[in-house]
Amino acid sequence: MPDPTPTIDTTLERRFADFETLPEALDFAARGCKGVNFYSGRGELVESLTFADVRARAITLARRLITVGLSRGARVALVADTSPEFLCAFMACQYATLLPVPLPLPTSFGGRDGYCQQLRRQMQSCGATAAVAPEGMIDLIREASAGLDMVFVGPHQDLEGLPQGKADPRLPDANDICYLQYSSGSTRFPHGVMVSHRSLMSNCRSMGRDGVHLVDDDRCISWLPLYHDMGLVGCLLTPVANQVSVDFIATENFARRPLQWLSLISRNRGTVSYSPSFGYELCARRVGPETLANLDLSSWRVAGIGADMIRAKIIRYFADSFAPARFDSHAFVACYGLAECTLAVSFSRLDTGIKTDVVDERRLATESRATPYKANGSKPPPGRREVVNCGIPLPEFDVEIRTQDVGVVDEREVGKIYVRGPSVMRGYFNDPEATAQVLSEDGWLDTGDMGYRIGKALYLVGRAKDLIILNGRNHWPQDIEWAAEQTTGLRSGDSAAISVPGDNDEEVATLLVQCRLRDPMHRRHLSEEIKRRVLQSVGIQCGVIFVPPRTLPRTSSGKLSRSKARTKFLSGTLAPIDGDVRPANTRISAAGGS
Repeated sequence: MPDPTPTIDTTLERRFADFETLPEALDFAARGCKGVNFYSGRGELVESLTFADVRARAITLARRLITVGLSRGARVALVADTSPEFLCAFMACQYATLLPVPLPLPTSFGGRDGYCQQLRRQMQSCGATAAVAPEGMIDLIREASAGLDMVFVGPHQDLEGLPQGKADPRLPDANDICYLQYSSGSTRFPHGVMVSHRSLMSNCRSMGRDGVHLVDDDRCISWLPLYHDMGLVGCLLTPVANQVSVDFIATENFARRPLQWLSLISRNRGTVSYSPSFGYELCARRVGPETLANLDLSSWRVAGIGADMIRAKIIRYFADSFAPARFDSHAFVACYGLAECTLAVSFSRLDTGIKTDVVDERRLATESRATPYKANGSKPPPGRREVVNCGIPLPEFDVEIRTQDVGVVDEREVGKIYVRGPSVMRGYFNDPEATAQVLSEDGWLDTGDMGYRIGKALYLVGRAKDLIILNGRNHWPQDIEWAAEQTTGLRSGDSAAISVPGDNDEEVATLLVQCRLRDPMHRRHLSEEIKRRVLQSVGIQCGVIFVPPRTLPRTSSGKLSRSKARTKFLSGTLAPIDGDVRPANTRISAAGGS
């Protein structure tokens, strides 16, 4: 069995991503002995590559890509499995000034046909002229690319068998596009985010120097998918640009054995690792006394949380569950970011853990203001919402909270988050209309996220497009879902709050709930309990529609897609349980639905 690359390298002084391009960053990292390591689902080291190994393989592949006839700037679709082959192919594109386009794995698309359609849409959107996939997925990529104008379609083995020729590497400039990142919500109308080398290096520098404050004994551990910005940039490209060894477990292996992630942190003395809230919850649900006895998480100093709304209750659940394994809750670092900003926008302060602001839910709904919650003895008491502090924007960014009526608003006023800085995307590839909708001429990006500020700190409350407006009041779907999921038998992620047309064309709040109960009477009792909790917590009546387990749609990164759930429900393609859902295009009563 090979040895993993070392954590500490005394021969190379760290540089915080002060490079013009990604190839320049890899050239420097290759002068040391650190690198990347790939582990099986059982925690066994399968392959270890130093950054020098990655560079050598990438340059050889780059020559082959140039020789096969791919011109400067051509798009190369890469199915982004967690493997040395994907990594080397991605880097090969950098040494040939090609645009790699990481494509998702099929885990989130509900079948072969849906997955192939998604791949085809993305390849058509970016005009890919080459497509590469693991051997086991080659039939899928060939089906998805059938009829498209392709120079090469094949597995990594065929790519590595192409003639090398005598072509020199074709190096990019700082202003060249480094890769196209399809954001996790890009499904029906994909938008490829154009990330330049300059933007990438700026964000990697800010994260390593100002966000995480990397030190000599840091080591990154990751299970995050490499087709998502948090996995690709946060756990692969940032370690390369800041010379940090990183250990990978494939996402699908994490899903089957989530505790292998923590075991790897324990064994390799990992210090930096990220996850959305659901990853922490999954581990906490699976842990037992025997596992705890074999874990030592005391080395973990940056337990990053991002990529979705952060739920403080889940984070406390994880901290309590793994305190016996010496996990320090102060290691939690809440983050905010999006693909359109390369990755990170803000980080909470290190060594402080999760900080929250408890606000009056009703005033948040009626006044769009985050007023501190105060219990006043009224019956029923006003609702409360715990909003997580997502940290202070990185120094490279200007951030404003705006409303359409007022413009920039004061502290604690809720509005859209706007961001400007060198890490903001160039635009959406070949889509100037979509770019103009979110990116102004003076560089301000409309993130589509809603939030507020207290001092310099950002607090997120939801996505503007998911907002449910009932009788002039704003309701965030996360609040409705959280209330429902306090019901015994429901798990985090089991519900999706949407609005649907009512009897008189009014909007009606409706919960789509994944249900494992077979007895209709038990389902009726569960429905009533969910309605009671939502009414008590949020102050609204809602309909409850039961759907089978694992049928709520997810994005490629595993996030709940409420917009897709709503579309599928209204079109009748989201299967009900035993006729609990009325046929498509019928109305739901504002009195509470089924």
